[in-house]
Amino acid sequence: MTSTFNDGLTVKNGKIQSVNKGQWDKLVSDNDAYVFTYEWLFAVREKMADNATLWVSGTHHNIFTLGRILPQLGFKILNVITWEKTNPPPNFSCRFFTHSTEFIIWTRKHPKVPHYFDYDLMKRLNNDKQMKDVWRLPAIAKWEKSCGKHPTQKPLALLAQMILASTKKNALILDPFAGSSTTGIAGNVLERRFIGIEQETEYLQLSQARYEDLQHKGKKEFFKQHFYRLLNKGNNS
Repeated sequence: MTSTFNDGLTVKNGKIQSVNKGQWDKLVSDNDAYVFTYEWLFAVREKMADNATLWVSGTHHNIFTLGRILPQLGFKILNVITWEKTNPPPNFSCRFFTHSTEFIIWTRKHPKVPHYFDYDLMKRLNNDKQMKDVWRLPAIAKWEKSCGKHPTQKPLALLAQMILASTKKNALILDPFAGSSTTGIAGNVLERRFIGIEQETEYLQLSQARYEDLQHKGKKEFFKQHFYRLLNKGNNS
């Protein structure tokens, strides 16, 4: 079992461990969560280009709030991607099914303004078949945490698939909750520009360390090959 709430429990390396993401992840009530989500989505939408799209991830704890607010602000939901993890932590309570998925809403700013979608590339990555809205990819690998880790860090391959699907080279990507800048690392490897916003100094330093590590000879090419290898494997499994 894994919990997205602070002070919950999860299993790591076969051991039960507490989940404490920090003060930044604590909200007082459902209304606080709704207001916070509405305000940040409104602020982001104001900065988006008219043909831009937004990817926002969550679990069953918050995905329904997101799905309610996005249309209220004028967004058009394009897909709700189900990310199936190939190596989820076990459910040690044995009282319900193992949590092995997260949800990612893909939405565009305006209902009637066309968005960019690299349909052909996604089809090629899926053995020449239309790609479905269920993506089967492993959770974050150990080597992706070589500079340190963030409690809600996402795998590079997952972010790479979103970036490849919805942006062209040199596109500008904004992540308002950058964390350890996985979005920025994936974007840099794939020749996109990146702006990240993060309030925690610890994670800003981690982002810088990851970026500097990426500059080592051959690292970007290694990451790019890793992206395509994992995406081909995951989408064709």
